Amino acid sequence: MPTKKRTVTIQDVAKKAGVSVSTVSRVLNGKADVAGETQEKILGVISKLGYTSNLAARSMRSRRKDLLGLVVPDIGFPYSIEVMKGINRAIAESKFDLLVYTMGDVKKSGAVIHEQHYVSLLNNSITDGVIIVASAAAEFITDAPIIAVDPHVVNPSYPSVQGTNYHGALDVMKYLLNLGHNRIGFICGRPEIASAERRLKGYKDALKEAGIAIDKSLITDGDFTTKSGYISSLHLLKLDNRPTAIFAANDQSALGVYQAAEELGLRIPDDLSVVGFDNISEAKFVGLTTVDQFLSEMGYIATQMLIKMVNNEKLDVQVHKMPTRLVERTSCRALEPVH
Repeated sequence: MPTKKRTVTIQDVAKKAGVSVSTVSRVLNGKADVAGETQEKILGVISKLGYTSNLAARSMRSRRKDLLGLVVPDIGFPYSIEVMKGINRAIAESKFDLLVYTMGDVKKSGAVIHEQHYVSLLNNSITDGVIIVASAAAEFITDAPIIAVDPHVVNPSYPSVQGTNYHGALDVMKYLLNLGHNRIGFICGRPEIASAERRLKGYKDALKEAGIAIDKSLITDGDFTTKSGYISSLHLLKLDNRPTAIFAANDQSALGVYQAAEELGLRIPDDLSVVGFDNISEAKFVGLTTVDQFLSEMGYIATQMLIKMVNNEKLDVQVHKMPTRLVERTSCRALEPVH
């Protein structure tokens, strides 16, 4: 689907905020005679619609900046670091520079509003296009191209690069089942994220296909962080009939399983098999079996696609699917047959 494009007017801001055009004008001009609550509401609408950015854009629209923007939730998160490696490689091969905006926390509230504000600020005045990592908003009002890496929403209105999360989860489950594990715990990701739901569906469908009833006590909440992985796995490992294997929705959560197992005196893989998802750098160091969705390559391809759009070249596909691959290391073992 094409990106939504429309010039935002001061009338749009006034209508959305429920005030007069003159009131919006006074806020824009820094007048002090507007009530604080009203001013805050108007500024919120301006940020969401990108009105002030469009004012600058009208005088600059015909000029190329050779600058791309990157909006990423948390530049310190291992997942983000891997994606940024690929973006950096593509930038190095191009004539573009890169400007990065971050919210500083993958769980920060108001992600959609922040993203829309950043995109409006960057794309309508500063940059030629924007890459959004793990985008939460379904659409943006922008005059320049955007692309997402692993969007949170199912069908965004803009191009994207996505991993085959469902098939990756199926591969994990078939691997564990073939090792003889029938009691497999699952640590979920954030429920509002499409990739997390696809991984959970892969877990459930694999069990159904194997004729194994789904035990809800083996499915625990998570949020893709090491802390949640630790808390969830403590719960799973203290069950009377604990799982023999745990599939964590991402590697960060899987690292939390390692912490919980060590605390409880359990050895991996002798007492517990563990599998993650993402194949971040830390996974290799601990010998974690995981699913590689080639995060760096996703960032690289997304950047190349964005540059094509900036150059008014047609994309081959609107959604680039990145195949996943199971990476077997030392965190799993086959169960001994029961005599």
